[in-house]
Amino acid sequence: MHSVKTRDIAALGEAMLEFNQTQAEPPLYLQGFGGDTSNAAIAAARAGARVAYLSRLGTDRWGDRLLDLWQRENVDTTSILRDAQAATGIYFVSHDAQGHHFSYARAGSAASRMQASDLTQHWSEAVAHSHWLHLSGISLAISASACDTTFTAMQHARSVGTRVAFDSNLRLSLWPLARAQACISHAVSLCDLFLPSLEDMTALTGLSQAQDIIAWSHAQGAAQVVLKLGADGAMASDGFKVHGVSGHSVQCVDATGAGDCFAGNLLTRLAAGDDLSVATTYANAAAALSVQGYGAVAPLPTREAVLQLLAHPSKAITP
Repeated sequence: MHSVKTRDIAALGEAMLEFNQTQAEPPLYLQGFGGDTSNAAIAAARAGARVAYLSRLGTDRWGDRLLDLWQRENVDTTSILRDAQAATGIYFVSHDAQGHHFSYARAGSAASRMQASDLTQHWSEAVAHSHWLHLSGISLAISASACDTTFTAMQHARSVGTRVAFDSNLRLSLWPLARAQACISHAVSLCDLFLPSLEDMTALTGLSQAQDIIAWSHAQGAAQVVLKLGADGAMASDGFKVHGVSGHSVQCVDATGAGDCFAGNLLTRLAAGDDLSVATTYANAAAALSVQGYGAVAPLPTREAVLQLLAHPSKAITP
């Protein structure tokens, strides 16, 4: 039975405090916020979508700060559960010539303690009343119970006519490759839209050609696939036609949340009625803008900034 959709996106996963390195010696870190699906939810809200976030937080000050953030960003927090027995997760981002690197302090975090019963008791209506449910490979990786919760949410979404978007977001520091391969393959079979990156899919499948990765994704069951190619743009496929989008020439400062920005903006435009190729072009521009500042959240662009870049693609515009 399909439910009335009063919201564009419900995102489920783990949000964390972020400390992002801005200077090597002496080391300085900028405090911000992160967590892939939370970043995507905020990106979508800034783009004009009606968004809710589904997660667990500790009852600590960091959890309070995240709630304040979502409320400032117009993300619905009525489905946030507080866990007095566990802390809110934290991560650190460092930078060098090879790019950005993550270190985590999240073991046993409140979000990793989410249960399938959280979905049935607290989150089922939020999923049912949304056009899209957004999840990621990190939601599968942080614990066995979070993995179960993610699959339960995907199955519930399908039963109530909510479309499912799944971002691969592979973090092999969180789980063994064999388990990641099995769980992500199953997740792709349950989603309507798969959002892999080239790097993730090469690690997962051994495939390195975009067309092969798109074919693999459709073979697993995803009706729509948008392959993120970083600075080279993206490729979108509906199973019949592949649409390529070129990257934008911008000054990259920190790419920490670029893929999440892409996901949130893509889902916003799909919920608004854009077709896949138009939505991908928009999301690609938003992601290009998001790499021009430090942190996963602070540089996320507004709709006005994205439209400006699309109107003048030769200019590198600060969001």
